[in-house]
Amino acid sequence: MTDYLTLLYPWTKALHIMSVITWMAGLFYLPRLFVYHTERSVPGDSRDEVFQIMEHKLLRYIMNPSMIATWLFGLMLLLTPGIVDWASVWPYSKMAGVLVMTWFHHWLGLRRKEFVRGQNTRTGRQHRMMNEVPTLAMVVIVLSVVLKF
Repeated sequence: MTDYLTLLYPWTKALHIMSVITWMAGLFYLPRLFVYHTERSVPGDSRDEVFQIMEHKLLRYIMNPSMIATWLFGLMLLLTPGIVDWASVWPYSKMAGVLVMTWFHHWLGLRRKEFVRGQNTRTGRQHRMMNEVPTLAMVVIVLSVVLKF
């Protein structure tokens, strides 16, 4: 099995990077949709319906599959011999960043359900502020992997 993972390493790494990029795009865009949804519509109007469709499709068809792919290929990289130095700090700081991004993903899913029920209580400004969470997690992850501290 480990020989197979070593052989697949370049492909696994490439697919991991592509899925991360796709996931991050969604993590940046969905809160922005929430800002516009909050500021430009009211529950039940035609814009509310359009925003709900956009948010649903982004989460269900782009973000969820790319998060799963990111985790799958990331775990394959973890299991590939010689890739991770468990004596270093970087695998743990990267893992913390990934857990924060995963939490944020699920937090966004809960916020989307609030919009569906017409129960959003957050302002556009609050959604803008939460949009910084994936940025901070990305900084931690990239610095961890590149600098390998």
